[in-house]
Amino acid sequence: MYRRKSMPAAVAAKITPLQTHLLSLLKGCRTIDHLKQIHSLLVTSGLPGEAFPTAKILHLASLSLPADISYASLIFHQTYRPHASLYNAILRGYSLRSHHDKAVTLYSQMLRDGVIPNEHTYPLVLKSLSRSQNRSPNQIHAQISKLGFDNNSFVQNSLVAVYAKAGDLGSARELFDGIRTRDFISWTAMVHGYVDNDRAVEGLALFAKMRTAGVEIDEVTVVSVLKGAAMVGDVWLGKCIHGFYVECGRAKRDAHVGSALVDMYAKCGYCDDARSLFEEMPCRNVVSWSALIAGCVRCNGFADALSFFQDMLVEGVKPNQATLATVLTACAQLGALEQGRWIHGYVERNKLELNSILGTALIDMYAKCGHIDDAFTIFHAIPEKDVYSWSALIGGMAVHGRASECLNLFSEMVKERVQPNEVTFIGVLSACSHGGLVGQGQSYFNCMMDYGIRPKLEHYGCMVDLLGRAGRLDEALRLIESMTMEPSAGIWGALLNACMIHKDFDLGERIGKHLVRMEPHHSGRYVLLANIYSLSHKWDEAASLRMTMKGRRVEKTRGCSWIEVTGAMHEFVAFDESHSESNNMYETLDGLTKLIKLDEA
Repeated sequence: MYRRKSMPAAVAAKITPLQTHLLSLLKGCRTIDHLKQIHSLLVTSGLPGEAFPTAKILHLASLSLPADISYASLIFHQTYRPHASLYNAILRGYSLRSHHDKAVTLYSQMLRDGVIPNEHTYPLVLKSLSRSQNRSPNQIHAQISKLGFDNNSFVQNSLVAVYAKAGDLGSARELFDGIRTRDFISWTAMVHGYVDNDRAVEGLALFAKMRTAGVEIDEVTVVSVLKGAAMVGDVWLGKCIHGFYVECGRAKRDAHVGSALVDMYAKCGYCDDARSLFEEMPCRNVVSWSALIAGCVRCNGFADALSFFQDMLVEGVKPNQATLATVLTACAQLGALEQGRWIHGYVERNKLELNSILGTALIDMYAKCGHIDDAFTIFHAIPEKDVYSWSALIGGMAVHGRASECLNLFSEMVKERVQPNEVTFIGVLSACSHGGLVGQGQSYFNCMMDYGIRPKLEHYGCMVDLLGRAGRLDEALRLIESMTMEPSAGIWGALLNACMIHKDFDLGERIGKHLVRMEPHHSGRYVLLANIYSLSHKWDEAASLRMTMKGRRVEKTRGCSWIEVTGAMHEFVAFDESHSESNNMYETLDGLTKLIKLDEA
């Protein structure tokens, strides 16, 4: 804390021509260095304390110029008896530069110094409070009421926003309903609060009331509504908002709205619309590129996601941590290790913080690409490990069949007092399944409720797979029949695979017929049942099944695979000759086939 200057001694009130000239220079000041020069000359010229333009200098240092907030803070703390306007200038400077904890601390100092805040103070303090570590607005709300500012519209809107940001939607709605004259800021704060707290249905319902009341909407409102529409999959509402903005001629100009539209279309499964809209945007920033790449990943267009990421870099748009995490997800799904390593190097070269999201994506990528030791290295490098980081490594260990290490990692996670989630238990149960640890798997499955986690289809699937691999088919069937929800085709499929492994063709036939009834247009179900018939020598049934498949016009899904060569992904589909090197590849394959036959002979 800086020590404030004592009250300056009485001096002549007359201002010299030099000082008048220096004061006039403040009006045209454009750089922080220039401001410091003028400030130092004013001080050394002996300008009387009462006339000293502290407010002007503080405003320039903290707000107007490419500012030096530490310099502004130094001036402020050496000012004798600063009034509320000076506090507000520093509060605004802290807020603009995201020094929110400092702003809240300064407000506390303001009260200790006996300076009474005004109506401009509280919107600034509440904005910083909503973004600081201490988000509880109750105490400041009481001070606002005590000073009589609780009827000020700016303060009311700020209170609604801060309560909503803190997740206290009940208090936010009570305040919102108590506002006599609600403007679009009040409505938007409440709509955004609902959407941001995963209550999109209520947020969209409030937006409908907002439109009925004839309240004008702005870009912030539209972005919140589009986010809500994406969360509930309401593409019709999203298209209505899109149409409204096209009519206004603003849809292509506003990058934030454009990015929200791209995200909405992609999350609703309309990836082609998302891509078309993106290509029409004249101004594309990192948010819009990230929305498109995330949309491709969501629609399983992993190769497209990597292609767009390359285009993004070519256009000179710098990716952020969220963008890189999404691209790493695409790399993990494709097994594109080289590109994943390049992104890891990019993170290190640009000294990006290895936060939980980015670190988890790297762990997942390395694990799925077969480099579990690199995943371990990343895990230990993450400064603050959350449940997602732990779960990614546990899942990676399970996939690699390292069951005992996986379970030890889970025990270590519990000792660190990190609460496991649904994904964590999927990894643990998978590890038990791959390791043949039936007893331990059942124990973990039974203790899920101790952590407040109700088993879902994925957990039942893991248990059916665990029991099926161990040959305990009857237990697996009883578990399926005891489920409180409808078993999925995947769960029945896991039991069918176990029947084939352990040659229980009677049970396998029953399950196979059930799967065909469940998914009559899924070619894989017919193939598995046909294999059961063939293995049990029921040739007539196998032939009849193929006729049924033909009559329903069910075609086998062609096999597809990717391979990474010198950082580029190549896709191959069975019997496809579209690849530029297909002729050479088939010749090589024919040559390998001949060599294999010669060895067998």
